[in-house]
Amino acid sequence: METKRLYSPKYVKEILAKYGFEFSKSLGQNFLIDGNIVRKIVEKANIGPEDYVLEIGPGIGTLTEELALKAKKVVAIELDKDLLPILDETLSQYENVEIIHGDVLKVDLKKIIEEKLDNKRVKLVANLPYYVTTPIITKLLESDLNLDSIIVMVQKEVAERMGAKAGGKEYGSLSVFVSFFSQAEIIINVPKTVFMPQPKVDSAVIKLDIKKELPDIDRDKFFKVVKAAFSKRRKTLLNALSSYGFNIDK
Repeated sequence: METKRLYSPKYVKEILAKYGFEFSKSLGQNFLIDGNIVRKIVEKANIGPEDYVLEIGPGIGTLTEELALKAKKVVAIELDKDLLPILDETLSQYENVEIIHGDVLKVDLKKIIEEKLDNKRVKLVANLPYYVTTPIITKLLESDLNLDSIIVMVQKEVAERMGAKAGGKEYGSLSVFVSFFSQAEIIINVPKTVFMPQPKVDSAVIKLDIKKELPDIDRDKFFKVVKAAFSKRRKTLLNALSSYGFNIDK
């Protein structure tokens, strides 16, 4: 007999009804209900039996389950305490999964990787809430974590900005920031129809392969110049920098 998979819309509705769960708009909750997309994410993330995986926002465990079937160990960080009893049930058969209740922007990720993931090189996988995508990506890239790659589902428009190459209209300070730390590539386009509830916009999965060596420069100054340069696209670079607080003599 085939086991129920968590991406079945019927099963998602059943389990949510059982626990009286209601989606939180403020937490940007949209659960994946398409098995093809779930399997494709894990396949493109290249997860194998020796891999340690950190997941952000497991929801009811749809993607977590697929990761658990392939990886050595999965640690998932979930903010919504109402989802914890659901995850206890949906992932009960997977001994290689551990759920941590917490806010990814506040927890000590370095400590979690050291203590829960044997301080191994980790692949991070997540379906990120739209409203907090950039702060999470910023923390992940700036925190000097032992990450091999970051595979995240984000709003399509944000993915395009993250992976944009110089010269295009999507290219901006976020593109420069991401390319400083990683090689970015959009690997899957995801229609809004594969979520419950359905968001207003389409998504995309982007893979960031973390660079092992970074330029030895003053990062604060570099990113300040980049932010200033892109803040006033219609102005000359000199005027953009001047109006951003750089005291530059013409």
